[in-house]
Amino acid sequence: MNSVGMGQRPQNRRQQVVKFLWVGIWLAYLSAPVRDLLRGGHSDGVVVLGWIGLAAFVFWYFTLVVRAGRGERNGVVLGSVAVLAAQSTVLSLTLGREWLVLYVYVAIASGAALPFRLARWMIPAVSALLTGAALLVPGGTAFLTGLLFPALLGGFSMTGVRELIRTTTELREARATVARLAANEERLRLARDLHDLLGHSLSLITLKSELAGRMLPGHPEKAAQQVADIEQVSRQALVDVRAAVAGYRRPRLLEELAGARVALTAAGITAELPAEPDLDGVPEDSETALAWALREAVTNVVRHSGARRCTVELLRRRTLDGLLLELAVEDDGSGGPRGGPGGGPGNGLTGLTERLTQAGGTLEAGRARNGFLLIARAPVAAVPADVGSGA
Repeated sequence: MNSVGMGQRPQNRRQQVVKFLWVGIWLAYLSAPVRDLLRGGHSDGVVVLGWIGLAAFVFWYFTLVVRAGRGERNGVVLGSVAVLAAQSTVLSLTLGREWLVLYVYVAIASGAALPFRLARWMIPAVSALLTGAALLVPGGTAFLTGLLFPALLGGFSMTGVRELIRTTTELREARATVARLAANEERLRLARDLHDLLGHSLSLITLKSELAGRMLPGHPEKAAQQVADIEQVSRQALVDVRAAVAGYRRPRLLEELAGARVALTAAGITAELPAEPDLDGVPEDSETALAWALREAVTNVVRHSGARRCTVELLRRRTLDGLLLELAVEDDGSGGPRGGPGGGPGNGLTGLTERLTQAGGTLEAGRARNGFLLIARAPVAAVPADVGSGA
């Protein structure tokens, strides 16, 4: 997506163009000064100076509004607003009432670039300056009503927009901070768990290694027993570490559904996904197996199917084997490789079948009427450990 998010600076040239167009569209209200220069009957010298003054005003306005909120000191911003107000006054008094519209831009720039505690005084001050200039310029009072209200409303509206952008930026930064803290906490928790898992095992391995070393060469039988104990302890430690790491990377259905929506939308595929599923009573192994199935299915749809639409359903079904949670992923694509051959465990349909079998579930996949259909089922009630082979 190339749109400019609220509170974010443009990250590339296209986003810069979009922002400039958004700011520049409001310059259409400068048509009155432009018409005055083209048809106002001014001398050539006055017209040239008018164009130069208008270009300088627009440049200064763009500079001030585009850079609003980038941390400039309030004194610099106040000085820039004063320059805009001075330009507006000079051009209005010398060229006529059509140029009074410039004060509206000064009020809007004040609201966009100044904090509210300063903008709440600057906007009325600019409006008062507009009123004074309208009283001095011939025929200016006829324009006063049509300009004074937009100046006040536009200026104070921009203070709200500025506060909204500031709040959005702070919220985005807070989310990033929370994510970093959560990642740090997770790393600390993993470190503590690994320490608890490995501390005792490694100490025992070290102790038995020292004992085996002292028993050689005098008591080789006893040394061999110590070595056998070391092998057993190390194997158990390896199993514990694998179980701990697997728990940290265990996917969740809610997260995978959100990720599936993002991936399908980014690929230009219309996604029809269920609302937040009811996972009450679903064992962790069943949820994990279905989450892996959803991830693999969506990956295949995005990479290989050429589909325009993908539908995901998550239903509870009561069967002769008990209550099951069924995940169905169907696309309207023309096909392509689906879990290629030779994939090891965890890769492609073979890996999904193994995961679901371990959880007591089943997997069906194949061509459907309009595309490809994958159905994964896993038990809602916990199953005994030896059921996997018969699923």
